[in-house]
Amino acid sequence: MQPTMRIPLRLAPRLMNSTALPVSAMHSSALKAANVAPVVGTGPPPEAPIQRTVNDERVDRRRRQAEMLRTAKTIRSAKDGKTSSSSKDGSFMKRRFWKDVTVKEVDGALQVLLDARPLRHPNTKAIVRVPLDKPTLATALAIEWDLLTSAQQATKQHLIPLTSLVCRAADIAAADAAADDQIRVAIAESVLRYLDTDSLLCWAPPAGEYDQRNAAGESLRDVQKRTAEETVGFLTTHVWPGITIKPVLDGDSIFPAEQDEGVREVVQSWIMGLSAWEIAGLERAVLAGKSLIAASRFIAEWSVGPAGVSNAQPRETRFGAEEAARATSLEVDWQTGYWGEVEDTHDVNKEDVRRQLGSVVLLVTGTSKSS
Repeated sequence: MQPTMRIPLRLAPRLMNSTALPVSAMHSSALKAANVAPVVGTGPPPEAPIQRTVNDERVDRRRRQAEMLRTAKTIRSAKDGKTSSSSKDGSFMKRRFWKDVTVKEVDGALQVLLDARPLRHPNTKAIVRVPLDKPTLATALAIEWDLLTSAQQATKQHLIPLTSLVCRAADIAAADAAADDQIRVAIAESVLRYLDTDSLLCWAPPAGEYDQRNAAGESLRDVQKRTAEETVGFLTTHVWPGITIKPVLDGDSIFPAEQDEGVREVVQSWIMGLSAWEIAGLERAVLAGKSLIAASRFIAEWSVGPAGVSNAQPRETRFGAEEAARATSLEVDWQTGYWGEVEDTHDVNKEDVRRQLGSVVLLVTGTSKSS
């Protein structure tokens, strides 16, 4: 067999034009056929792909997250030595130890009974006592505990919001009985901070040519101004007469304006004079709506205590939970009305604000006055 000659590429054109050398193959390796491995498979063919929706993916993701949380909790409990053969991985907390929930009058107050056990404060272990003029509150407490399916749920405050609110009022009442005003002072200082950035007193700049307007031709600022003036007018007539409350953000200003001298002192004096039920309700209403103005009107119109002015408005036209929630979220509702809501964010927050304000109504209202 003739030996193979390897020719450098740079010489190839010159040699191809020459007749002195024969043209030969570039290599002499023997050709081999490809050895294709046989396809070996068992079982049925794979299923056809299924198009999944966004909701299915969200449900699966949440299910996996919940499973991971349960696994992590089990591991932590095992490390802490909290599991044993007798507890069966905390099964004693997975069932409720009461069958029936009732309301009964005992020693001049209403008590919620879990079978024969009275409902107690989670920290002080004192029996939760509801005044006789608040039967609706006691009934709502009983319903809250009757909806629980396990003793473990009773440790989660978001499942017993009304119980935590009543216990907050009980703590304030106990401090008042001991001539201790630390809780009251702390609440007053906390809620007064919202007066400087009150959601009812922060107005959008005047509308321009291309700004959005509602069906009545009003801009966002027009709606905010009308709502605020209505609430402020009620307060300066029935609750804080003689003072003037100004918007804290108006026009193109980015720095909140201070109220006139003496306004904060009047409002603080009113807060310190509230009953234990009223000041606990005021605290929750302010935190829910981020507005001291709206919360103060809310308490004044619904309370049967010393701060109540329920005779000023008939029941049908009172500033209720729905009205207070809309007043404190005007800008959010305005924007989401045009651009849409973020799922699991705006809708959840909207319902949560109404739930918290509704619990305040139950806390402060009663039967001692026309309500």
